[in-house]
Amino acid sequence: MNTQFECTDKVNGLLTITLEPADYQEAVTKKLKEVRKKAQMPGFRPGMVPMGLIKKQFGMRAKLDEVNRLVGESVNKYINDNKIKVLGSILPSEKQKGQNFEADGPLEFVFDVAVAPEMNVELTEKDKVDFYQIIADDKLIDEQVRMFAAQAGQMVEAEEWSGNDTLIGDLRQLDADGNTLEGGMTTQNGEVMPSYIKDEEQKKLFDGAKPGDIIIFNPKKTYPNDTELAGLLKVKKEEVKDLESDFSFQVTSIRHFQPAEVDEELFKKIFGEDCKDEKDFRQRIAKGLEMQLVGNGNYKFMLDIRKYLEEKIGDVTMPEAILKRVMLDNNKDKENAQELVDKNFEASIKELKWHLIKEQLVEMTGVKVEKDDLKSIAKDHVRQQFAQYGMNDVPDDMLEQYADEQLKNENNTQNYVDQIIDQKLAPAVKKLVKLNVKEVTLDEFRKLMEA
Repeated sequence: MNTQFECTDKVNGLLTITLEPADYQEAVTKKLKEVRKKAQMPGFRPGMVPMGLIKKQFGMRAKLDEVNRLVGESVNKYINDNKIKVLGSILPSEKQKGQNFEADGPLEFVFDVAVAPEMNVELTEKDKVDFYQIIADDKLIDEQVRMFAAQAGQMVEAEEWSGNDTLIGDLRQLDADGNTLEGGMTTQNGEVMPSYIKDEEQKKLFDGAKPGDIIIFNPKKTYPNDTELAGLLKVKKEEVKDLESDFSFQVTSIRHFQPAEVDEELFKKIFGEDCKDEKDFRQRIAKGLEMQLVGNGNYKFMLDIRKYLEEKIGDVTMPEAILKRVMLDNNKDKENAQELVDKNFEASIKELKWHLIKEQLVEMTGVKVEKDDLKSIAKDHVRQQFAQYGMNDVPDDMLEQYADEQLKNENNTQNYVDQIIDQKLAPAVKKLVKLNVKEVTLDEFRKLMEA
């Protein structure tokens, strides 16, 4: 066997593998002997079929299988042993000549190889990059205070409807004259939230409602969605399909959500016994918010690092012809494959350039993905999935079990690896450069991200 690699230029390579009969003949003969042991042909006892017949019937397939195996192993071994950084798949070359597999002469296989361009990614303290540190201003702190007060709030009885209150009452279907319809629908303890009613005329009917009031309204206009209407009347969806009647609604009670008072009791409930005044409460909120928002700043920082390095490195020659063939090959089952390649090729090249830069950043910083990192992020993902269904107290052993199942999927694992690298890379890269720290509010940061 002979393997040769030729770089036609810095990013295009030609890999040629030549197989002699001696490279595959022994394995082919062994395979045919195994076939002969099990072969059954009329007129011959099992295992006694002449080898000539076996070769005639199975010889070509055995040869092709062995040659294919040898070529695949040889390609991978040569690439790995010589540390050739390949982009995409290795494709049969357009220079490949026809093969005569019937003959016993040498077989030559030629492959086109897209080689990664050489890029020198350097970052030192001489490189100055902006880092936006999001500070918690009074507006953001006030929002968090309101959220904490809401979390500690409770439902209370109100004397009159306002805001987002819920009206509780009894509903009765009316006839055309406005009287209770005999045998009509009735619902006790129905719940109406006027603030969610979209029909303005129907919504106004509930203004200033008090316990004991009787309101005449049309549920179909109030709740045009049959599922919501059926929920209000506590009946099956099919029963409200053709419902057009007015209903009376006698208000029995009004449930008003009352946020907790912003006082010492709330301070202690959120941060513990040692938090006793509003100033300390707000300072702790600000510190917590700013810690949470570091991730947002890191995300923007990596966007800026990407732009900075892409401009610093400049244009990079890519093996575009081969990469287009790779993209076509990956989309060969789609009718509009060529159109997809033409439309997305430029963006793909740009992402590929960033991928190569990021690989060097990972090597420079020594960022690694540990087994515990994968387990942790998989558990977080599973925990979030359960939370979507209102399950917030899932036992840890169950999270472990589901996380292990997630990690059995290679695509899931690779996605987790990418996420972990993104999380670890920003703090590591920040240590390599000189940061030009700029303090901004969250609103200012959002405007920066929209620009």
